[in-house]
Amino acid sequence: MQHRPVTDEADPETAVEERPAGRRRWMWWPAALAAVVALCLGVPALLAGGTSASGTAATAPASDSPEAGFARDMATHHQQAIDMSFIVRDRTQDTAVRNLAFDIINTQANQRGMLTGWLDQWGLTQSSAAKPMAWMRMDHDYQAHDGSLMPGMATNTELEKLRGLSGRDAEVYYLQLMIQHHKGGVAMAQGYVDLSANAVEKRLAQTMVNGQRSEIDLITGMLAERGAKPLS
Repeated sequence: MQHRPVTDEADPETAVEERPAGRRRWMWWPAALAAVVALCLGVPALLAGGTSASGTAATAPASDSPEAGFARDMATHHQQAIDMSFIVRDRTQDTAVRNLAFDIINTQANQRGMLTGWLDQWGLTQSSAAKPMAWMRMDHDYQAHDGSLMPGMATNTELEKLRGLSGRDAEVYYLQLMIQHHKGGVAMAQGYVDLSANAVEKRLAQTMVNGQRSEIDLITGMLAERGAKPLS
């Protein structure tokens, strides 16, 4: 799959657009297919002529920098959202929920490809021995809930519960978990926006903040339509 190169002049908001939910509902199949191909092939996105999102390998961020930490942690965070969306896709026939799941798969798979591609360009590993979220300052509200790896991430117990549900029960629980997941993702991305001076990565993080906040509102409405509320 071909990805548009990202340079200092490129804009992630153009490469991975967070389209309003109302205009995305009918575009899921080509986008979802592209996301699945990218996941299966493991293609590192946006590699272009040896130039990274913030410069050449010689001027790349350090392994313990906010740039590297954010890229690693958000790639992990996004992967769980993709996994949960595939789970619910196979457990409901509800069109609205399936379209939401396909949107999340597509958007977050593409964004994840950007993050892992930048790490490759910087000559950095996809993981490190650093504690998750070590790159964030302590004044941010980013605490993970009990048993989860990062803010908003579902625990193994919660994932197993989702796998055991079907129909409306699966829809509601997925929507509840995804609100938590998005809230955690927003906190992480906003924390990076506040820390970073790198324009391209910062624009991608701001795109995540804007897109996931909008999707939280959408999902909250979908829960209300099903007579349910977000988890407390």
